[in-house]
Amino acid sequence: MKAGGLKDENIIVFMYDDIANNTENPKPGVIINNPHGHDVYKGVPKDYVGDDVNAKNFFNVILANKSGGVGGSGKVLKSGPNDHIFIYYADHGGTGVIEMPSGELVFAYDLVNVLKKKHASGTYDRLVFYLETCESGSMFDGLLPKGLNIYVMTASKPDEDSYGTYCGEGTPNIPCLGQCPPREFHGICLGDLFSVAWMEDSDVQDRKTNSLHGQYIRVAKRTAANLTYGSHVKEYGDKVVSFDPLAAYMGENFKNHSHDSVDAKLFSTSSSSRNVDQRSTELFYLFTKHKNAPEGSYEKYEARVKLNEVMLKRSQVDNNVKHLGELLFGVEKGNEVLHSVRPAGQPLVDNWDCLKSYVKIFEAHCGRLTTYGRKHVRGIANICNAGITSEKMAAMSAQACSS
Repeated sequence: MKAGGLKDENIIVFMYDDIANNTENPKPGVIINNPHGHDVYKGVPKDYVGDDVNAKNFFNVILANKSGGVGGSGKVLKSGPNDHIFIYYADHGGTGVIEMPSGELVFAYDLVNVLKKKHASGTYDRLVFYLETCESGSMFDGLLPKGLNIYVMTASKPDEDSYGTYCGEGTPNIPCLGQCPPREFHGICLGDLFSVAWMEDSDVQDRKTNSLHGQYIRVAKRTAANLTYGSHVKEYGDKVVSFDPLAAYMGENFKNHSHDSVDAKLFSTSSSSRNVDQRSTELFYLFTKHKNAPEGSYEKYEARVKLNEVMLKRSQVDNNVKHLGELLFGVEKGNEVLHSVRPAGQPLVDNWDCLKSYVKIFEAHCGRLTTYGRKHVRGIANICNAGITSEKMAAMSAQACSS
């Protein structure tokens, strides 16, 4: 954005800010998102960091609601009726939810309602939203109406993971081929596949003549990764907006501001990097850390303990949800009901208040859903859709998670 001529006062940044100076970062103070990339951390305005990165602040910023006590820099999206707005959001997610580093989840119904309120306020001409999370399509499918002048591109379909890319060594006996990160980034994915794809595409295209639609076609092709280790990019909302030029939302890519243009041209169409689905990136990192630690060292022991702990927690939540489904719908039908996917164009759940309530009921008896566990929100939504009462949900959750 800044390279495209946008000024800091026109950019609002939410970042938890736990990467650059993390003790696990091989290059302290630096963040890179491709193998030969420049530092993308230096000079980035930081408006909301740490605990200020939460759903309440995110919604208040979009609605320009300073009275909501946004904290941070206090900067809000004070746009006018002729303005174009671009929102890019990247985090972990689950079906119908996206995570915030602090506080409550962002539910799809609430996010779309905020966008509707923004439209009703008459404070933008057109709005573009790029979303990078697992099951990101579920945040808009069947929920975002046409006529709001909003165009959305998501990293994945409503029922699939998104992927990390430029992932270093990690898998036994399978070397990283193609575009690989520096060796010190063992087990680390430098970026998200969808995000890297649209950013690198924006670096090399003439933004004045190339449209959002053209970017969608190129990014979808790269992100699908030949239908192997990739996801299906989806579009929602008013697709007529996608024929606007990239420059209307991202600024122009002036030659004197272009960085690593030769490398970017190579990477913008590259499908030869290693990709790892987002829910496996933690295991990928921990496995690599264990593999590379010296034999007999405390470091290796610690890595093994952590890896086993994460795998055990994943197994526990999977078993708890499976048991809950069997208690509610029977052994033969439980798995089928929990994992059923509605046809495209239908929202995840009929009653979003039910979903919010039942997630809390499940967590009260079974523990807070982790990033991995968020994938089971679909199962909880299907419990709502099946008409299970809150009393039965509570009783069966308690039984499922006590055995």
